[in-house]
Amino acid sequence: MIIVMKEGAHQSQIDEVVHLLETKGLGVHISQGEEKTIVGVIGPKERVRELPVESMPGVEKVVIVSNPFKLASRAFHPQDTLVTVGNHVVGGGDPTIIAGPCSVESLEQILEVAHAVKKSGAHMLRGGAFKPRSSPYSFQGLGETGLKYLAEAREQTGLPIVSEVMEIDALPLMCEYVDVLQIGARNMQNYPLLRAVGKTQMPVLLKRGLAATMEEWLMSAEYILSEGNPNVILCERGIRTFETYTRNTLDLNAVPVVQHLSHLPILVDPSHGVGKWQYVTAMARAGIAAGAHGLIVEVHPNPKEALSDGEQSLTLDSFDTMVQEVRRISAAMNIDEAIYSPHR
Repeated sequence: MIIVMKEGAHQSQIDEVVHLLETKGLGVHISQGEEKTIVGVIGPKERVRELPVESMPGVEKVVIVSNPFKLASRAFHPQDTLVTVGNHVVGGGDPTIIAGPCSVESLEQILEVAHAVKKSGAHMLRGGAFKPRSSPYSFQGLGETGLKYLAEAREQTGLPIVSEVMEIDALPLMCEYVDVLQIGARNMQNYPLLRAVGKTQMPVLLKRGLAATMEEWLMSAEYILSEGNPNVILCERGIRTFETYTRNTLDLNAVPVVQHLSHLPILVDPSHGVGKWQYVTAMARAGIAAGAHGLIVEVHPNPKEALSDGEQSLTLDSFDTMVQEVRRISAAMNIDEAIYSPHR
């Protein structure tokens, strides 16, 4: 449920509404728009209905939000959320490009990739230091050594670091080294971990689960938001279907649907989405054409020798080509918007 304050409502009137709600044991989140303030109410709607909120000074109306996700809902937060990482803003302007290897394998490898993707136009560097693998015998990552290598790459290139956190105990170490905490598909519904990253206030990249509905995905985002962390970036990375020729089925429906339902920025991961490098660029183009705010792509200097996910990794040259192509698509879309905008 949300309470919409009148345009120009005084701060004292907003404070009076908030005080009433809090005295009744209800949670309150405030969204300050350019013209109006929206007060999000967390708690049983029956309890809110018992309160004389609509008759209070400064209140325009009370709106019931039908979605179970409140803070992630566009009804609560009509403006798009922008997430700042370093000097880059996710969700604003040009598509965000995050690139790097699935796993950090050596200092030489991550430095080579970092310099190359920076030159091609990437805004952030991804790399796994702790790797959740289907087999316990597969390469599990370099751990803290890998984080140190990523930090060195950031020092040399200026690229912020995106890396996956797998468990609460590792969170302090991850926060020491990385700029964006990634929650992988397998941990999307690890609610204690979601609450823990919510308490950090750090940007969080939340990947969709292997078979998660969009509502379940947004409810996971709600866990992070409910802890007071507004810096959530969603990532569509493909879902598991009956098709076996590709690793997953990249659900590009998620881009417009999520943008309709939520104010959070959304990226597309074409690497995991298809699992075969031959199709990654095509799906990257499609993701941007669908309106995604950016991409996260796996890149390796020599994919055939990669310790993990080499079959879905682009080479440095093919990544450069992909960036040029998605930028042209983004530019063409922006031109069309300018030409056909009714406000022009």
